[in-house]
Amino acid sequence: MASLNRLLARVRRKAAALALPCTIVSALVPVLALGPGAVSAEAATLPGGLGPCIPGSCPDPFPPISNGPIAGRDNAINIFVGSDFLVRGRAAEAEGRVVVLHDFDQSKDVGASSIYNIGIVGAGSRVPPPDGADFLTTGDDVVITAGQTLVAEGGVVRYASTVTGNVTGTLVQDPNAIQPYAALRDQLSAASDCYARVNGVPRTPTGVAVNAGFETLFTGDGVSPLQVFNVDFDLAGPGGSQQGIAFANIPAGATILVNLTGAVRTINTYSGDIADTDPLNAYRERLLWNFPDATTVNLVGTGQFQGSILAGEQASQTTVTLPGVNGRVFVTGDLTHTSSPTGGGGQEFHAYPFDGDLPDCAVAPVTGEVRVLKTDAVTGLPLAGGVFELWEETNGIPGLQTTGVLPDTQVGTPCTTGADGLCTQTVPVGTYYWRETAAPPGYLLPIDPVFGPLILTDLNAPTGVQVTAPDIPQPAVTGEVRVLKTDAVTGLPLAGGVFELWEETNGIPGLQTTGVLPDTQVGTPCTTGADGLCTQTVPVGVYYWLETAAPPGYVLPADPVFGPLVLTPLNAAEGVQVTAPDTAQVPVTGEVRVLKTDAVTGAPLAGGVFELWEETNGIPGLQTSGVNPDTQVGAPCTTGVDGLCTRTVDLGTYYWLETAAPPGYVLPVDPVFGPLVLTAANAAEGVQVTAPDVQQVPVTGEVRVLKTDAVTGAPLAGGVFELWEETNGIPGLQTTGVLPDTQVGAACTTGADGLCTRTVDLGTYYWLETAAPSGYVLPADPVFGPLVLTPLNAAE
Repeated sequence: MASLNRLLARVRRKAAALALPCTIVSALVPVLALGPGAVSAEAATLPGGLGPCIPGSCPDPFPPISNGPIAGRDNAINIFVGSDFLVRGRAAEAEGRVVVLHDFDQSKDVGASSIYNIGIVGAGSRVPPPDGADFLTTGDDVVITAGQTLVAEGGVVRYASTVTGNVTGTLVQDPNAIQPYAALRDQLSAASDCYARVNGVPRTPTGVAVNAGFETLFTGDGVSPLQVFNVDFDLAGPGGSQQGIAFANIPAGATILVNLTGAVRTINTYSGDIADTDPLNAYRERLLWNFPDATTVNLVGTGQFQGSILAGEQASQTTVTLPGVNGRVFVTGDLTHTSSPTGGGGQEFHAYPFDGDLPDCAVAPVTGEVRVLKTDAVTGLPLAGGVFELWEETNGIPGLQTTGVLPDTQVGTPCTTGADGLCTQTVPVGTYYWRETAAPPGYLLPIDPVFGPLILTDLNAPTGVQVTAPDIPQPAVTGEVRVLKTDAVTGLPLAGGVFELWEETNGIPGLQTTGVLPDTQVGTPCTTGADGLCTQTVPVGVYYWLETAAPPGYVLPADPVFGPLVLTPLNAAEGVQVTAPDTAQVPVTGEVRVLKTDAVTGAPLAGGVFELWEETNGIPGLQTSGVNPDTQVGAPCTTGVDGLCTRTVDLGTYYWLETAAPPGYVLPVDPVFGPLVLTAANAAEGVQVTAPDVQQVPVTGEVRVLKTDAVTGAPLAGGVFELWEETNGIPGLQTTGVLPDTQVGAACTTGADGLCTRTVDLGTYYWLETAAPSGYVLPADPVFGPLVLTPLNAAE
């Protein structure tokens, strides 16, 4: 019976695969949902339905390795690479469909065959993909070294970025080439870990593996349909040499799961053959070699390796130099197909399915009912006709947000309560809100129409969670809502104020006049008369008056919304009223002045030029340029004999900016004077700032060079020197080029005192010796300086 159940499960998987369009099968497979070490009693395929043959036409059984006629067609992925697929050395071919999330890179050894076959190969199972199917799919580039060829005859090479080099077959550039397969990498990593561990603890083995040197023998329990072996050593002989691989006590039809744990793992074997005479071949389609941790996987030796391979570490490098690998190859890191450095060649991947039944690592989501019960607020009886939306808390902000940049998420379509007053939805565990959007006929929406949060958990999911939403009957009661427009100082009524009346209808506190769900305007705008009143008779409810235009000579208040006015059956007879005071427009201005003075004597100075700027951008200090400068007021002003510049302006904050100093004076280091804050309190007298300038005092001094005998120190006549001033800002003397320093006067020849002397302005200078005294030679560096002349040393 167990064998029959496994056979039926296999048939069901293949039937499901048959129902999928062969070109997009992987895109349609649901994402694997994994929990920590989650396992169920049910058996499952690899993630995404990987493993079994997908028609095409699947032979049963798959034939041994040969170079005979095509034996069938298999549209399943035979090789999946989560990073780069590198073809190196003397590797020959990869049978079946190949999906590579990053680059496919072929650069074989010089002298090796220049061809690498993909999809259809010379020798293998001879079950390639269907004609015209994608033989190779890459998420980045296909790079083929010059002089070599990737042969995909009869198939498509679909790539996301670029192709470099020679490729046969149909090339299709598709930026979304690997979108259908992108999720597989994480799914395979999670599955690899799940197969090896349950809640972080190694999966319970059903058998033992013993490395006896000449071979590793896997001995099962003879019973379990899933034979689990945990191996923390390499499958290699002494010194890393080749060894055999054998299985014993494995029930017929059982799946074999070998978990090889550790950061570096090697299988070096001679087991497996072409003719299926090696006992290992018999386990091929139900044998999975799982490397959950390894960052380095080496598959070497001389055997025709049997079984499928799963490497779950995404930082892994899997290197294959075996002559043949017969089964699926799913690596989430890099894959290198190459040959042994010591010789050999013709390495091949052969397409064989994996039909084993693995632990089911999927976790079904827990669901339950969330319900709202609509009732009469007085009698508690259920009400039909209430309309509700269900929202899930998804943005991490407390409470329900239905609009804005990051709203919560609406679930399903609106629901209208039936005679039982209920709306019900079955949803995964989480936090939810019911939002009432329309009350039952004859009832009012509550002021807050949001009911929740309802927190559905694993514990309460079987019974569900429920909230009651009572509504108040809509009484046929009306009353007046009034607004009285007044002068804010005198309190007298004002005519000419324009108001709109709005009813609170969207359940959001405050007035919303725009957006997805505004409140509701009632009637047309009203203009106050001589009594200052606007009045409307309306049903009980919550209302706001919105002032849209102030009476002539007045300004709108900062907040033009007056309310809420809550009209109830209790106050409807007398109505509700609010006062809306407005402030009269009183233009207030004053002077802002700057006094230009001598910094020493304090005397006023004529001829200083100033700009007036108003603080308008809200950034402290004056900004006269950039994206958001302050605002210049009027034209520049030049001070008269009284030293003043004066402007009459509105209240605000201002700066004077000195742009030119009076004749004979220099601008201050900081030419901005202010802020000057003109307020209603100081407008009558104005505000003033003093701007002192320093008088320009020319200071000069001597720069000298003394020419001497280098041995005796005696002065020498006849040395010729040029004087240069440092003017280009580049350290040292530059006498040529695009931006030289500046020569000062003509050359000077030293007299009997050995001196050359010049009187110059303050600055930095160099003497350049151009000719040595008779009988002497120029120094290697003929530049002397810098000589820095400052106000402190100018006298000497």
